Amino acid sequence: MTTTIYEAIKSDHEDHRDLLEKLNATEGGSDERRELWQQFYYDVKSHAAAEEETFYAKLMEQPDGQDDARHSVSEHKEMDDIMEELNGMDPSSSGWLTRFRTLKEQYEHHMEEEEQDIFPKAKEVVDEDRDGAHAKAFRERKAAERDLVDQKAEDSLEE
Repeated sequence: MTTTIYEAIKSDHEDHRDLLEKLNATEGGSDERRELWQQFYYDVKSHAAAEEETFYAKLMEQPDGQDDARHSVSEHKEMDDIMEELNGMDPSSSGWLTRFRTLKEQYEHHMEEEEQDIFPKAKEVVDEDRDGAHAKAFRERKAAERDLVDQKAEDSLEE
């Protein structure tokens, strides 16, 4: 059975929800928190970049999809800023957990909005990806982006 772009993104979202819950249950500067954070950080950063390039770029090509695409990309930027902030903080601090919970709330809202509101609208203006070509491009781009996460973070610090 062929996986569509919508299923590929939703599968990542399920993994991210699981990681958010596990992270929220960790304590202090534990190795578990550090490992889960690194896993979440790299996966979400590469997911967002691949999503923008393979899904939202297609949506932006259609006048009826532009507002939703811009809104989601804007949310990606807001969450990316928080993730970079968290990445530079001591994970054992109470401030880290407070900021993480803000990220968790925003990201859960974002995933729900994509799945409930944006996907149905997107299917009206972008094909449903029955042959899985968009999903394949998404996965390939995500894999490439994973290797670029550190370089992009370094470049943004230099700006």
